Amino acid sequence: MSENDRYWDQYFTLFDTPSDVFSLISPHDIRRAMLDAPENVATLIRVLTSRLFNLVSDHTFPSAIGSSVASYATSFIKSTTTERNTTKEVLNTIRVLQRVLPVIFEVEGESNAFELEVLWKKLEADNESQSPAEAVPQFVIEDDDDDGSESGDATRPTSSQGSGPQPKHKILLPSLGEKLFSCINDLLFCCGFTLPTKIQIDHYKINYVIWEKGVGTTTDPGPNTQYDSNKTEVLRLLLVLLSRQMYVSPGLLFSTPSFYTLHVVRRTPRRDVLTLLCSLLNTTVNSSKTTGVTIANMAGKVPYNHLVFKGEDPRTALVGMCLQVLCVLLDFQSGPARDASVGVGETATSAPTSKTNAFRYFLAKLHRTQDFAFILDGITNILEQQLAVANHLLPGSRRSVPYVPETIILFWKMIELNKKFRAYLLDSDKATDVLAYLLCYGLDIKDKPQQHGLCRALTYIIQTLSAEPAFGNKLSAPVKVSIPAKWAIPGTAADFMITLQRLGCSIRSTLLLLSRYRMLRRISRTFLLSRRQRLIQMFNSFSNPRFLLSDESHPRLLFFMLEVFNSVIFHNLSDNPNLLYGILTAHKTFQELGTFTLAQGLREIKRVELAREEQAAQSERNKKDLVIRRTISRGETCT
Repeated sequence: MSENDRYWDQYFTLFDTPSDVFSLISPHDIRRAMLDAPENVATLIRVLTSRLFNLVSDHTFPSAIGSSVASYATSFIKSTTTERNTTKEVLNTIRVLQRVLPVIFEVEGESNAFELEVLWKKLEADNESQSPAEAVPQFVIEDDDDDGSESGDATRPTSSQGSGPQPKHKILLPSLGEKLFSCINDLLFCCGFTLPTKIQIDHYKINYVIWEKGVGTTTDPGPNTQYDSNKTEVLRLLLVLLSRQMYVSPGLLFSTPSFYTLHVVRRTPRRDVLTLLCSLLNTTVNSSKTTGVTIANMAGKVPYNHLVFKGEDPRTALVGMCLQVLCVLLDFQSGPARDASVGVGETATSAPTSKTNAFRYFLAKLHRTQDFAFILDGITNILEQQLAVANHLLPGSRRSVPYVPETIILFWKMIELNKKFRAYLLDSDKATDVLAYLLCYGLDIKDKPQQHGLCRALTYIIQTLSAEPAFGNKLSAPVKVSIPAKWAIPGTAADFMITLQRLGCSIRSTLLLLSRYRMLRRISRTFLLSRRQRLIQMFNSFSNPRFLLSDESHPRLLFFMLEVFNSVIFHNLSDNPNLLYGILTAHKTFQELGTFTLAQGLREIKRVELAREEQAAQSERNKKDLVIRRTISRGETCT
């Protein structure tokens, strides 16, 4: 079917809502088309992208917001006018691409021949056939280039026009995938579509300004539901493209990077990287702040409001999408996008550069104290909202914050990439608050198998923080957070962390690391008076042969437990006499552990099992004897 066939027009005008696209275009139909007529799917992608590129440069785009509202009414009231709605066409194009591309990724799997041919094949063109604007490659701007160098490059063709005829030579035009990413960037900063029209400069509707107040800017254009919804649609398409890596087997992830994510993190111009990074980050951090008294804000405070008010909140959807895109971009390390090695020998480390992953690089370059305070306040506010859900008097009356997992991953990337932010966190008064939020959330999800991956992420976060000596100074401070009564422990942060093991918390292996670097200065007296045997009980549990040999990771737990004792005795003995007394009372366990062998452990396990079997058999015999005696006593009574 030709690209000029009018059949394709229905994909731009037929749908009024996202649900229409996902209900009328089924994955089964796309899979069948990929098998029977893949050329039609290729034509559909070319038609969609071509129309999208033309619409973005069209002077009628974007349409007025009022016209988009009127377009929805046409499904109920037939209008005699046929006014074209370019905003609706752009949204439909984006939604259809969101529906088609994942199925293509799924069918192609690790063999991306179809994608290479359709999206990444570059065409040749004569140099003279290009206009001056088109002659400048769009995707070769270096990260260190400024606007002046770009404008200088753009004037080169005109400066050589009078030097006579130029020799013909072939140049490579940007591929369809490269132009699609450039178009997505433009749509994310298009006045009248995703940004207010008041910031438009002359007739240039594309203005690369940060969306909200925060890192990199002090101005705030103000919220707009329609703009937030449009941003979500564009970011969802970007996330679909970045998700291509999901369809590659885990063994090939580091050697076979996704062309899509690789292009974004390495070939996006510096201006676009900084603007997009700050926009996503500020939108996320500002999500915990109330921008005004509205019906939605008031309804959100009503108990069980999520059972009454159905539908997706545009602001919540936008924040969740921003967090997902941020996590993908900041976590990507594959092929040439891996962090570069710095130093040699034991001091060798790895760090991102502007040529490997620009988003990781510029996040690591943040250094202003006000930016760190802004980010930390926003993250702690989100975690506080989640803890308030578990600590509410009416169970289930408030909906859980949907993007808490992504917020935790963003926080992890912040402390991992930016050492200055990590130092700021440990020096601030919110270090113990963040620790309490993370631990309480881990306790809340520890019994959910689908959340065990997030529990491991929490252990890595605490492990990263525990490697800093400044973290130990915070353990003697009290926890100021309002912790639910079922988890509340009197005393310091160290008391709270040690006692969590009684709840079977899956992060206890990391908690035992906290004293390895002179961190456990003093366990509070209040804690020791009530639970001074807690650490000894942990040691006895970890030393039990049945536990020690049941999993290959359990000896490591015992090693961490001994590290706790060694660190306290060596560095802070005078501050912990009660702990030393507990160690002395458990001298028998230490002696048995000193002579422990594998054969001895297996014999002990066998002995315990036989003892349990004998105890069970004896209990069964006692039950039978009791039944017999009762029967006899009843017979004598009847007689």
